[in-house]
This record gives sequence, structure tokens and C-alpha cells, in this order.
Amino acid sequence: MGEARRKFTRQYKADAVQLYQDSGLTMGQVAQQLEIGESTLQSWVKNVKDEGDVAAGETPLTQAEKKRIRDLEAELRRVNMENAFLKKGVPRTLEAA
Repeated sequence: MGEARRKFTRQYKADAVQLYQDSGLTMGQVAQQLEIGESTLQSWVKNVKDEGDVAAGETPLTQAEKKRIRDLEAELRRVNMENAFLKKGVPRTLEAA
């Protein structure tokens, strides 16, 4: 029979990700030191990035908040493009009309 599946606490996962980010070692080297699979560490790192590196004591953003941020960023890009267009001014051919 196979080995029992190991369970890791949130703190252990956070510490493992922190070790990877601070050590300058490759993901494979850190995973080997911790005796975990590289894909396991990779998924933990991805989860931290997806959560936006939530500081201790803060709650992660909800899906609705993330969508609102994406929508606002898209609107900001659109407005910036409009401003850039308007700054160029009206072409001379249209002024005479």
C-alpha cells in the first residue's frame, strides 16, 4: 500500500513559501530540503500570489473585490487612452469645417 497523505498547516506552507522567496535557491532545491514535492511547493507559491500576499491579520480579497479592481483598471486604461487622444488636439482639416 502507498504512504499516507501528509497534511501541512497553513503556517508551514507560509514558512515554506517564505523560505523559497528569501533563500535564492531554486524551487526544486527548497522542496528537496523540506522533503516535499516540487509541484506541491509550486502550488503553495501560486496560492500566495493569487491571494495577493495578504498581510497578517488582513482578510484576502473576495472574488467580487478582485472583479471590481479588474474593472476599475480597465476603465482607467480606457480613460488614459482617451486623454492621450484628446491631448493630440483636433486635426486642422476638421477645424475649418
